Amino acid sequence: MKLAVSGKGGVGKTTFSSLLIRALNAQGKHVLAIDADPDANLASALGITGADKIVPIAEMKDLIMERTESKPGSMGGFFKLNPKVDDLPEALSARFENIKLMRLGGVPKGGHGCICPESTLLRALVTHVVLARDEVVVMDMEAGIEHLGRGTARAVDRLIVVVEPGRRSIDTAEHIRKLAGDIGLDQIVVVGNKIRNAGDEAFLREHLPDFAFLGFLPYDQALIEADLAGISPFDTETKTKAAVIDMLRGLE
Repeated sequence: MKLAVSGKGGVGKTTFSSLLIRALNAQGKHVLAIDADPDANLASALGITGADKIVPIAEMKDLIMERTESKPGSMGGFFKLNPKVDDLPEALSARFENIKLMRLGGVPKGGHGCICPESTLLRALVTHVVLARDEVVVMDMEAGIEHLGRGTARAVDRLIVVVEPGRRSIDTAEHIRKLAGDIGLDQIVVVGNKIRNAGDEAFLREHLPDFAFLGFLPYDQALIEADLAGISPFDTETKTKAAVIDMLRGLE
């Protein structure tokens, strides 16, 4: 099973991803977790100690130069478009029980995107983990799907878009669906998060009528307290955790 999770910043995407990954781990699944959002920290949400010391792959200049044969930060020029990456999940992952975590990091895009050694290596790595790995893959992505290509998208079983009641979150969901459609990824489901009452759920259903909903998660003060205490949300018994475990049945 290969899953990508996206959504507007602040909607609880990384919290949802961490709960999903830990729930799969609790079922005995081997999970390769990919933190592809430069603004998120999936490691700490999973409960991995020393999360702040995990170096994003995009910042590993010696590795990038070795694999692409070009200096990181260079634009244009010649470099390998198909660098070796199959050994990286084992070599560069942080571990927690059956979970391996890789943190991709961000690539400066400038005004016209980035065709550079860093982005080439990251794209090759994501393609490898989606197409060639035999464990469950969960990718926590930014508000877009820039690391996915047309060939990779066909192997993604679900793109899960996390939304909250609000116009900007809805607009982001529509934008993500358009980006996904451009590369042929149409297996899209929505998770409504921070639901306070029936009105919030009705709002999302009304404004996203063409989306399939995987489920809804309540506004949960316990998750805020867990974050303040530096505790993984999975290590706190909450309604949200129970709801995510139930959602797994809809993904199998």
